[in-house]
Amino acid sequence: MVKCRDVMEVMERMAPKRLAEAWDNPGLLVGSPEDEVRRIFVCLDVREQMVERAQREGFQMIVAHHPVIFRGLKKLRTDLPDGRLLGALLRANIAVFAAHTNLDCAEGGVNDVLAARIGLVPETVAPLGAETLSESLGRVGKLSRSMDAREFALQVKKRLGAATVRFVSGGNHPVEKIGLCSGSGAEFIERAAFLGCDAFVTGDVRYHDAQRAAALGIHVIDAGHFATEQPVVEIVAMRLTEEFSGKVEIVADDTARDFFETVSEA
Repeated sequence: MVKCRDVMEVMERMAPKRLAEAWDNPGLLVGSPEDEVRRIFVCLDVREQMVERAQREGFQMIVAHHPVIFRGLKKLRTDLPDGRLLGALLRANIAVFAAHTNLDCAEGGVNDVLAARIGLVPETVAPLGAETLSESLGRVGKLSRSMDAREFALQVKKRLGAATVRFVSGGNHPVEKIGLCSGSGAEFIERAAFLGCDAFVTGDVRYHDAQRAAALGIHVIDAGHFATEQPVVEIVAMRLTEEFSGKVEIVADDTARDFFETVSEA
């Protein structure tokens, strides 16, 4: 019999909690370590439709990247979105575990998956801001060949399945050395430029982040928060399947879509 604590132990090896940022809230957020688990649903966000699917298809546990409880709760009103979501989870006895910035930092985690997906050569990938791969929120690495910056932006778009990407030109130079940080990593643009990166890939880039990048002479590809993180869902599901082969059924979400849509004329 597999219990929540068994899944928690596997996730701790995959993404040690000590790697999480101080402001983060990873770990078991709903349920008990002693809850029995037969089916696990892996997803990026714990959305209402995910909980409805978990109820409908008999999942006892959700493993997500983003914490379903992030800041301190002062009330649990089921007529409001957060309370309604948590109430549904509790009524259905569905446990929720989150691996957030610890999974971003971990070797083989979100950033390494992103680096591989957009075409960085594995042997060249190194930490962006720390001495070891297991303690860095970002990565730096090289492409197999130098290419035009806009060509690379299109490659990122295609390989991440993003509806659109935003491009900030850092000049006329091609790209080969790439910095990246999944999710929201514009704070590392200067670090990437200091390390000699030709381009930086991330999401949630603001106007003044773009302005700073242009002044530093580094291209920026904003592929969005969702597209830069969603690829890890399949990888986490694969690892859990390897760990619990034949004991627990693991299903990776393949229905989630970015909250942002591109609106254009027909």
